[in-house]
Amino acid sequence: MTDEMDRVFKALADASRRSLLDDLFREPGQTLGALAARLDMTRQAVSQHLSVLEAANLIATVRRGREKLHYMNPVPIHEAHARWIAKFERPRLDALADLKQRLEGDRDDKA
Repeated sequence: MTDEMDRVFKALADASRRSLLDDLFREPGQTLGALAARLDMTRQAVSQHLSVLEAANLIATVRRGREKLHYMNPVPIHEAHARWIAKFERPRLDALADLKQRLEGDRDDKA
């Protein structure tokens, strides 16, 4: 596993960071203050969580004047899914497709 993927899994392991990502998914482009207002933690704690997410490339930031806006970057999550989850889904989906085909074939025989 690469260092980059290690950082992604470490970042996703924390419930507060997952909550921040959920907030950024629902409403992209939020400031630190807006994100901190939704969580029961200090701005400093939220800032530290955002730093971990940014180091894992799970968020991107854009400066707009004095504000720093945070946006979710879904690419690392997609890469983790493709590498670690999708390969386990394929056999089950193939089995369901085979079952569907057999059941529909039985239905056609009776019609």
